[in-house]
Amino acid sequence: MFVAIAKDGSPIEYRDPKRHLYILSLAYPVMPTIAAALYLSPLGVWATLIPFAFVYVLTPIMDAIVGGDPHNPPEAVVHAMASDPFYGWLVRLAVPILWVSFVVTVILVGTQDLPWWSVVALIVGVGSTSGGGLTIGHELGHKNNRIDRLLAIWSNAVVGYAHFRIEHNQGHHVMVSTPEDPASARMGESIYRFVLREIPGAFVRAWTMEAQRLSRKGQPVFSTRNEILQGWLISFTAAAICIGIFGWMIAPFLLFHHMVGWYALTQANYVEHYGLLRQKRADGRYEPCRPRHSWNTNHRISNLMTFHLQRHSDHHSNPMRPYQALRDLPDVPSLPSGYPGMFVLAAIPPLWFHVMNPKVMDWAQGDLSKVNVLETKRRRLQRKWGLGNEA
Repeated sequence: MFVAIAKDGSPIEYRDPKRHLYILSLAYPVMPTIAAALYLSPLGVWATLIPFAFVYVLTPIMDAIVGGDPHNPPEAVVHAMASDPFYGWLVRLAVPILWVSFVVTVILVGTQDLPWWSVVALIVGVGSTSGGGLTIGHELGHKNNRIDRLLAIWSNAVVGYAHFRIEHNQGHHVMVSTPEDPASARMGESIYRFVLREIPGAFVRAWTMEAQRLSRKGQPVFSTRNEILQGWLISFTAAAICIGIFGWMIAPFLLFHHMVGWYALTQANYVEHYGLLRQKRADGRYEPCRPRHSWNTNHRISNLMTFHLQRHSDHHSNPMRPYQALRDLPDVPSLPSGYPGMFVLAAIPPLWFHVMNPKVMDWAQGDLSKVNVLETKRRRLQRKWGLGNEA
């Protein structure tokens, strides 16, 4: 029970109806372990399909059935909710669970004679759930205390994406929904084209920022204080142990697992800001990031499974606001499904463009100059949406 005083002086008593439902956020990290356990059951090798089916089939179906969640906590109790250790420790608990699932999967692949399709299913399914661990690193990476920042590094290291916290906090949050941001997708850009721009662009920006930070402190970039190198050390040590135990035959699994994890993050970045553009002011600087500059989705199941990451409009407007207090805001651009369903849609570019391009143009009130457009597609989009709307 949270107790606070409203602005008018009246007392407020609030019980969070989703408090214990946030345990669903552990579903993605624990799913590979469940699949490995069920491999020993009569289900056998078919259990290796579970992580993939859970992410890309079952979760979108549950989102469609259960629908949205318009509930917001009273603003007066947000500080009390942020101070409640239950929510924070739930995120922290997800980190060791994530690593256990990774290790269990490596043991399964390294010791069992699995058919090729089963190994591919584990690469995609477990790689996606491990990449979903970046959601955990995302929430922890926005905290200021040393323990959470260290756990964020460990979470990101599961897929070797050590630069994520730096790039996301100092790069993406600053330049979001602008052509300069490699993590903001442009209208007309397929996810396959986006991934070739986003992954290297994000790394270069993060490395540059970390090098500048260390330089200001008078420290060399190649040092133990480099956060990216710290994360890489964890990832490479884990890989070396796996190879030392199971031999080089496990190396392709590790490599492709990590690459799928990177792609899992790219999927989220792709859907979160597709086509949305912050306008430049007269002084050449971009307008502040507002809720309207992020695609929002309020589907109950996938939101609970991702620590409310999908209430993205409020997150970018208030990046330090804890996940349990993120709000469903009115008049923000909304996605037709939760993230897993949108990932499936994004995998089929013609279908994605058919669904999302009209939504982008509705957001921009039909004015293409107010859209973040892929320049090589600008003329084609102008012909479709009106030649008068030129940038």
